Amino acid sequence: MTDALSAMFSLQGKTALVTGGSRGIGRAICLTLAKAGAFVAINYRSGEEAAKETLSLLHAERAESMLAPFDVSDPNAVNKGVELLLEKQGRIDLLVNNAGIARDGLIGRMKDADWDEVVGANMAGPFYLCRAVTRNMIRNREGRIVNVASTAGEVGNAGQANYSAAKAGLIGLTKALARELAPRNILVNAVSPGIIAEGMSEHLTEAQMEAIQTYVPLRRLGAPEEVAAAVLFLCSPMAGYITGQVIRVNGGLYM
Repeated sequence: MTDALSAMFSLQGKTALVTGGSRGIGRAICLTLAKAGAFVAINYRSGEEAAKETLSLLHAERAESMLAPFDVSDPNAVNKGVELLLEKQGRIDLLVNNAGIARDGLIGRMKDADWDEVVGANMAGPFYLCRAVTRNMIRNREGRIVNVASTAGEVGNAGQANYSAAKAGLIGLTKALARELAPRNILVNAVSPGIIAEGMSEHLTEAQMEAIQTYVPLRRLGAPEEVAAAVLFLCSPMAGYITGQVIRVNGGLYM
């Protein structure tokens, strides 16, 4: 890669907050942004050991980073976490809303708590974070927000009414904020992964995974790093005229 092209993907001097950054797609995003030069705050709710492992991987790359433990579905915790990051760095340039959970079940058996927890983490959480972070971005008159949606939010999945609804809502939030914040030079986009080898797909059996792959035109699962590459592009100077878009990283599962 030439120096000029490297500069177009450089995030040197930028501060990024990545939610759900302890493992899977989140970890890959943290590593990718850090390698591009960003200071990365690794958010997590539980799984402290995994978060510390991510931090160690970033330190091995000589990347500046910190842990940012808080529950994205708690607005007070979100505000406090953002305040602490601003106290340390003075600004937040990049927000990646990646944290998410699934509580699958058929609609007739789905508990209220299953609905509330999934919507809280997957849609309300990004709203709380966007509200908290954009105050600083508006003052700086620049910023990038990338929301990690899902193919489930675009086509719907049986047994995932809560998850599909939350991810569809996240895409709607992305488009609304893109229109609202564009005059302040804040770009808001979404990345919509398909079936990825790590993360929420890990609870599937090998037979289920093989069956699912037959529906993917590329006949394979995606890698977390492939999702992270799309996030990097949207955070980089290369994507300076892109906002309100959904970038699909799904092997052709949904076109």
